[in-house]
Amino acid sequence: MNVQSVMTANPACCTPQTPLRDVAQMMVKHDCGQIPVVDKSGAPVGVVTDRDITVRMVASGRDTLHGCAADAMSSPAQTVRSDSPLKDAVCLMEASRIRRVPVVDMKGRLTGMVSIADLALHGKDQATMEVVKEVSEPKH
Repeated sequence: MNVQSVMTANPACCTPQTPLRDVAQMMVKHDCGQIPVVDKSGAPVGVVTDRDITVRMVASGRDTLHGCAADAMSSPAQTVRSDSPLKDAVCLMEASRIRRVPVVDMKGRLTGMVSIADLALHGKDQATMEVVKEVSEPKH
Protein backbone atom coordinates (compact mmCIF):
# COMPACT_ATOMS: atom_id res chain seq x y z
CA MET A 1 0.00 0.00 0.00
CA ASN A 2 1.36 3.44 -0.88
CA VAL A 3 0.84 6.91 0.55
CA GLN A 4 -1.55 7.96 -2.23
CA SER A 5 -4.02 5.26 -1.17
CA VAL A 6 -4.61 6.87 2.26
CA MET A 7 -3.77 10.57 1.78
CA THR A 8 -6.21 13.44 1.64
CA ALA A 9 -5.87 14.85 -1.87
CA ASN A 10 -5.75 18.54 -2.85
CA PRO A 11 -5.24 20.07 0.60
CA ALA A 12 -5.72 23.75 1.29
CA CYS A 13 -2.40 25.57 1.06
CA CYS A 14 -0.96 29.06 1.18
CA THR A 15 2.13 31.02 0.17
CA PRO A 16 4.73 32.49 2.53
CA GLN A 17 3.09 35.91 2.01
CA THR A 18 -0.45 34.79 2.95
CA PRO A 19 -1.72 36.83 5.91
CA LEU A 20 -1.72 34.76 9.10
CA ARG A 21 -5.37 35.55 9.70
CA ASP A 22 -6.21 33.97 6.31
CA VAL A 23 -4.19 30.88 7.25
CA ALA A 24 -6.14 30.54 10.51
CA GLN A 25 -9.42 30.99 8.63
CA MET A 26 -8.37 28.20 6.22
CA MET A 27 -7.88 25.93 9.23
CA VAL A 28 -11.41 26.70 10.39
CA LYS A 29 -12.95 26.33 6.93
CA HIS A 30 -11.20 23.02 6.20
CA ASP A 31 -11.35 21.69 9.78
CA CYS A 32 -7.61 21.05 9.95
CA GLY A 33 -4.68 22.00 12.16
CA GLN A 34 -1.99 22.41 9.51
CA ILE A 35 -1.71 24.36 6.27
CA PRO A 36 1.20 23.62 3.90
CA VAL A 37 3.12 26.66 2.65
CA VAL A 38 4.10 26.37 -1.02
CA ASP A 39 6.35 28.31 -3.38
CA LYS A 40 5.36 29.54 -6.86
CA SER A 41 5.90 26.08 -8.35
CA GLY A 42 3.63 24.43 -5.76
CA ALA A 43 6.47 22.81 -3.81
CA PRO A 44 6.10 22.80 0.00
CA VAL A 45 8.57 25.13 1.74
CA GLY A 46 7.06 24.80 5.20
CA VAL A 47 3.88 24.26 7.18
CA VAL A 48 1.87 26.39 9.57
CA THR A 49 0.15 24.53 12.40
CA ASP A 50 -2.33 25.85 14.91
CA ARG A 51 0.40 25.31 17.48
CA ASP A 52 2.88 27.38 15.41
CA ILE A 53 0.46 30.29 15.49
CA THR A 54 -0.11 29.92 19.23
CA VAL A 55 3.50 29.39 20.30
CA ARG A 56 5.50 31.43 17.77
CA MET A 57 3.13 34.33 17.42
CA VAL A 58 0.54 34.73 20.18
CA ALA A 59 2.56 33.49 23.19
CA SER A 60 5.59 35.55 22.24
CA GLY A 61 3.54 38.72 21.69
CA ARG A 62 4.24 38.99 17.96
CA ASP A 63 1.88 40.88 15.68
CA THR A 64 -0.67 38.34 14.44
CA LEU A 65 -2.79 40.95 12.65
CA HIS A 66 0.00 41.90 10.27
CA GLY A 67 1.96 38.65 10.31
CA CYS A 68 2.14 36.25 7.41
CA ALA A 69 2.62 32.50 6.99
CA ALA A 70 6.40 32.89 6.74
CA ASP A 71 6.45 34.44 10.23
CA ALA A 72 4.89 31.38 11.87
CA MET A 73 5.78 28.44 9.64
CA SER A 74 7.96 25.48 10.47
CA SER A 75 10.52 25.05 7.74
CA PRO A 76 11.75 23.16 5.83
CA ALA A 77 8.70 21.00 5.19
CA GLN A 78 9.10 17.29 5.85
CA THR A 79 7.49 15.58 2.84
CA VAL A 80 6.84 12.14 1.42
CA ARG A 81 6.17 11.21 -2.21
CA SER A 82 2.73 9.94 -3.16
CA ASP A 83 4.18 6.75 -4.66
CA SER A 84 6.19 5.93 -1.51
CA PRO A 85 5.25 2.91 0.59
CA LEU A 86 3.02 3.82 3.50
CA LYS A 87 5.78 2.62 5.85
CA ASP A 88 7.94 5.56 4.65
CA ALA A 89 5.31 8.04 5.86
CA VAL A 90 4.99 6.20 9.17
CA CYS A 91 8.78 6.21 9.66
CA LEU A 92 9.00 9.93 8.83
CA MET A 93 6.22 10.77 11.30
CA GLU A 94 7.93 8.75 14.00
CA ALA A 95 11.43 10.11 13.37
CA SER A 96 10.30 13.73 13.07
CA ARG A 97 7.66 13.46 15.80
CA ILE A 98 4.95 14.92 13.56
CA ARG A 99 1.28 14.02 13.08
CA ARG A 100 0.83 15.18 9.48
CA VAL A 101 3.03 15.09 6.39
CA PRO A 102 2.63 16.95 3.08
CA VAL A 103 2.60 14.57 0.11
CA VAL A 104 4.35 15.56 -3.11
CA ASP A 105 4.33 14.25 -6.68
CA MET A 106 7.41 13.25 -8.69
CA LYS A 107 8.12 16.93 -9.44
CA GLY A 108 7.97 17.90 -5.76
CA ARG A 109 4.61 19.70 -5.97
CA LEU A 110 2.05 19.40 -3.18
CA THR A 111 -0.59 16.83 -4.01
CA GLY A 112 -1.97 15.74 -0.64
CA MET A 113 -1.58 15.32 3.10
CA VAL A 114 -1.27 12.16 5.15
CA SER A 115 -2.05 12.21 8.85
CA ILE A 116 -2.42 9.88 11.79
CA ALA A 117 -6.18 10.20 11.25
CA ASP A 118 -5.78 8.97 7.66
CA LEU A 119 -3.92 5.91 8.93
CA ALA A 120 -6.64 5.23 11.49
CA LEU A 121 -9.49 5.75 9.01
CA HIS A 122 -7.95 3.27 6.59
CA GLY A 123 -7.63 0.54 9.18
CA LYS A 124 -3.89 0.80 9.70
CA ASP A 125 -4.18 0.21 13.44
CA GLN A 126 -0.60 -0.99 13.99
CA ALA A 127 0.88 1.94 12.04
CA THR A 128 -1.40 4.37 13.89
CA MET A 129 -0.32 2.97 17.27
CA GLU A 130 3.37 3.19 16.33
CA VAL A 131 3.13 6.81 15.23
CA VAL A 132 1.02 7.92 18.20
CA LYS A 133 3.45 6.26 20.60
CA GLU A 134 6.54 7.83 19.04
CA VAL A 135 5.02 11.30 18.57
CA SER A 136 3.60 11.34 22.09
CA GLU A 137 6.77 10.26 23.93
CA PRO A 138 8.30 13.17 25.88
CA LYS A 139 11.50 14.52 24.37
CA HIS A 140 14.65 13.44 26.16
